[in-house]
Amino acid sequence: MSLNDYYILAIETSCDETSVAVVRNGREVLSNVVSSQIDTHRQFGGVVPEIASRKHVESMTIIIEEAISVAGIGLSDIDTVAVTQGPGLVGALLVGVVAGKSLAMALDVPLIGTHHIAGHIYANHLVGDIVYPSLALVVSGGHTEIVLLESEGKFRILGRTRDDAVGEAYDKVARALQFPYPGGPYVDKLAQSASEEIVLPRSWLEPDSYDFSFSGLKSAVLAEINRSRMKGESPDFSALARGFQQSVIDVVTTKAMKAASAYGAQQVLLCGGVAANRGLRERLAGLCAEAGLPLLIPPHSLCTDNAAMIAAAADLKWRRGEFSTLDLKAEPVFSLEEWSVKD
Repeated sequence: MSLNDYYILAIETSCDETSVAVVRNGREVLSNVVSSQIDTHRQFGGVVPEIASRKHVESMTIIIEEAISVAGIGLSDIDTVAVTQGPGLVGALLVGVVAGKSLAMALDVPLIGTHHIAGHIYANHLVGDIVYPSLALVVSGGHTEIVLLESEGKFRILGRTRDDAVGEAYDKVARALQFPYPGGPYVDKLAQSASEEIVLPRSWLEPDSYDFSFSGLKSAVLAEINRSRMKGESPDFSALARGFQQSVIDVVTTKAMKAASAYGAQQVLLCGGVAANRGLRERLAGLCAEAGLPLLIPPHSLCTDNAAMIAAAADLKWRRGEFSTLDLKAEPVFSLEEWSVKD
């Protein structure tokens, strides 16, 4: 342990994972403990906010103790506490914010309220160097965005979803294909194994738009299923899964590469829970190779919600001395651009 080392303890409770991590010097993950609630919510077909909040309360102290133990340090070694301030489910966020504020006050260390999407983006910084300007394609359960990183910690949203995010669309289509929640991995696996494809529409929106819309695609899948059943036929779920996935991947990767070219990006970052999708990773890797652009993708463990990514984003504020006050509030709707570091 060097005298110059610093330790960030981060807490993530934006949805249905309770996670606490300890990260040294902003990049070295000493522990990243995640307690998932998937089994609890699966019986309801999706996340129930009130249940998620209660599960966070039940798990928080245990997860903090485990993260400290795995990291091999003591609470007295912690230099700052970071916590997801938003966006997310307000009740879930409140549990983490209260825990973070209490711990920061008890340890007499600074508190850093952190943006959840900044965390997904800077999860890439835990596995490689980010080159600026960089273009981030954010694909998660609640967010689909194209974000330009003009310089370190400076975010500019170029496009976002106008309705369902990619992850939401996957889960809704998975339900129609009779898969359990969360359905994204099942759809991806079925699409990869399919020998045929039912071609589905692509929603490009306006010619100059980087926005997304997936509600029509979801409706097209349902229409194909109903059409088959009305004819007395069994729907070809594998061909539908492949058609759905190909439509999603075509749109998000085409728009991301178009934005990267238009804004002179020197690197592309893939981030968010859907970044674990095999089809998406392979397509984007191929397009970046053709364009001669470096591509960073975190490992699966850092794609889904976790506290190590929150520490990585909080490090931007730590190194600049930009701390939060103890009247920090949970922000279910939270601007990424406003969270950017100060000039």
